[in-house]
Amino acid sequence: MEEEERSAQLTPLRGDRVLRIRRRRPRRRLRLTPDMPGIFRFFGQIATETPLIPLILILAVLWLLASWGIYLAERGVNEQINSYGYALWWSFTAMQTQGANSPGPITTPGMIIGLVWSIFSTVAFFGVIIATLYAYFMLPKRRPFRKVVGALQYNLEELEHLSIGELEVLRDTTVQIVNTRIKEIEKRPSDR
Repeated sequence: MEEEERSAQLTPLRGDRVLRIRRRRPRRRLRLTPDMPGIFRFFGQIATETPLIPLILILAVLWLLASWGIYLAERGVNEQINSYGYALWWSFTAMQTQGANSPGPITTPGMIIGLVWSIFSTVAFFGVIIATLYAYFMLPKRRPFRKVVGALQYNLEELEHLSIGELEVLRDTTVQIVNTRIKEIEKRPSDR
């Protein structure tokens, strides 16, 4: 009798097993704030590894030049574009609205400058966005061995000017790359 009581005390109840097996993991909390360091890393990567900054600078210089041309053509004739600041505003809005903003230039040179600017700036503005996105999403496609191959090609072109140590490093690196590539090709199943 005593043994039965002891075994009943030692054996876990059926519900205990179920509770132990089906323990729930704590739920992840919903993040209400954005990952600011991640956002800064993303924009930093775009700024350093894509052509965004140079393209925006070129677009800004062209915007300033087109505004100056509009101002010079419309100065004294068009009472709406009576300052360089308004010419800047008009050319910026022309870039976004394809020149459909009014009032606009009324002189022939001003209209020609406005026409060229509105078409070119729209294409350039969206071209900057597309070029940056393309460059950003193509970053993973770049392979680091292309840099090594470029360095090898440069050293092979400068072969006469290399020292003995540099030539030995060049030889060893080339042999190692070729052997690695041969092993990769041998591992592939044949397409027979």
